[in-house]
Amino acid sequence: MHYQTGFLNHFATEAIEGALPERRNSPQIPPFGLYAEQFSTTAFTAPRAENRRSWLYRIRPTTAHGAFRPYQGAPHLRAADGMYTTPNRLRWDPLPMPEGAVDFIDGMVTYGGNGDPSESGIGIHLYAATASMDTRAFQNSDGEMLIVPQQGELHLITELGRMEVTPGFIALIPAGMRFRVELAGPSRGYICENFGAPFRLPDLGPIGANGLANPRDFETPVAWFEDRDEDFEIVQKFNGTLWTTTIDHSPFDVVAWHGNTAPCRYDLARFNVMGTVSFDHPDPSIFTVLTSPSDTPGTANCDFVIFPPRWMVAEDTFRPPWFHRNVMSEFMGLIHGVYDAKEGGGFAPGGASLHNQFNGHGPDAQSTRKAMEADLKPTKIDDTLAFMFESRAIIQTTQFAMTGNFLQSDYDACWEGFEKAKLP
Repeated sequence: MHYQTGFLNHFATEAIEGALPERRNSPQIPPFGLYAEQFSTTAFTAPRAENRRSWLYRIRPTTAHGAFRPYQGAPHLRAADGMYTTPNRLRWDPLPMPEGAVDFIDGMVTYGGNGDPSESGIGIHLYAATASMDTRAFQNSDGEMLIVPQQGELHLITELGRMEVTPGFIALIPAGMRFRVELAGPSRGYICENFGAPFRLPDLGPIGANGLANPRDFETPVAWFEDRDEDFEIVQKFNGTLWTTTIDHSPFDVVAWHGNTAPCRYDLARFNVMGTVSFDHPDPSIFTVLTSPSDTPGTANCDFVIFPPRWMVAEDTFRPPWFHRNVMSEFMGLIHGVYDAKEGGGFAPGGASLHNQFNGHGPDAQSTRKAMEADLKPTKIDDTLAFMFESRAIIQTTQFAMTGNFLQSDYDACWEGFEKAKLP
């Protein structure tokens, strides 16, 4: 499978030679009788540097479908209403694999979120699935989807091409784009649904021109299509609820496209970690892969932050994340290994934690003692990959998250046993 590289580049790709019009985006008769369709994920009049749209040339237009009706599946894919939200620090065990055949749509479960699909905010979901989607597709009209696999390889079939996404990679699907998920086996992971400004690379400021995630390492698929005349179900998330309709052909019939709004994947191992080489622990913002800015400069609607393998060399410094209370709310997940601030156990791959704004958190007692007593030689933190969805607003939790039997009742205990400071 081939990819094009770069983030927000203007790509041009065709599955059949000659399918892309040469000079006009919407000629009177596109090549081979295809239909021209513009797919826009920003307003038409957005500044050129921020405008995202692609021209698709497809076998049939997307207008040919009947009325949508409420979808009865995915019972736990629901918005949080704040009824179950507390200031408590929360941690969850991993989702078990479902019994029987459950695909990606019906395997999604909402843990929390904030804001509103018509304005800004995020939704946070986990998924556990055992079956591939075949004759159906998912379309999220509320926001773009950042997919973080933790177990199992995903084969993502999108309108603009195919992507293979394994644990250690992420996938970003634009809002409104149809896709299906085929599995290579039981699969589990995390999803950040972004209602706000589209994810972009963060500014580097004093870091300069290089570092963190590089645009060239994001991979966008080349054109691919399937010409299948059979019934396909389209499940759409719209205004917080799910709807369904049926069409008589595959929705993945885009023969050629060009533009700069497209799905992409990124290998987190390519993230260029920055850190101190003298003293003090840098802020976690130094680990930001993607950001969705808000209307307040420097305060994100959502940051996607990772904690990958890296060297720790700071002298006379407490090296794990320091204790803090933060204006940002932090939802964490673990892809593999052990997170260096929770070496005492309880934070397992596939599990999650939530520290809402201004609630104190940090390393557990065991990790703290180990760090304070350590001989500070250069140390490689290896075989680990944790991440964080970080938002400026309180992350409201759902009924399932608070009562679904995966919430750990003893999470606060990890901060017991700290000795009182000895004052003179």
